[in-house]
Amino acid sequence: MTQRIFAMPVARVYPLYIDKLARKGRTKAELDEVITWLTGFDEPAIARHLAADTTFEEFFAQAQLHPHADRITGVICGLRVEQIEDPLMQKIRYLDKLVDELYKGKAMEKVLR
Repeated sequence: MTQRIFAMPVARVYPLYIDKLARKGRTKAELDEVITWLTGFDEPAIARHLAADTTFEEFFAQAQLHPHADRITGVICGLRVEQIEDPLMQKIRYLDKLVDELYKGKAMEKVLR
């Protein structure tokens, strides 16, 4: 299962994130801001990764994770993100957690620790 997630293109999940956030009045720009904060990719870089069908493994291999990413804590998919042992899965779950916090209405300044 984990290998399947690692090989999944980010472009396959990105529209799902947008749809989820749109249901709560959040925007694509806010999603991109979160991705930029976590990965260091600007909007053109995000667009290139989406167009190239970059996998999560490739995406996070090229990312410069934010130095405060380890401050992301909490439960996502029944697991505490700070206790996930696989570094790549932890990064993917960091992103999921940030999207989830936006969805739940947290202010951007709180999401971006």
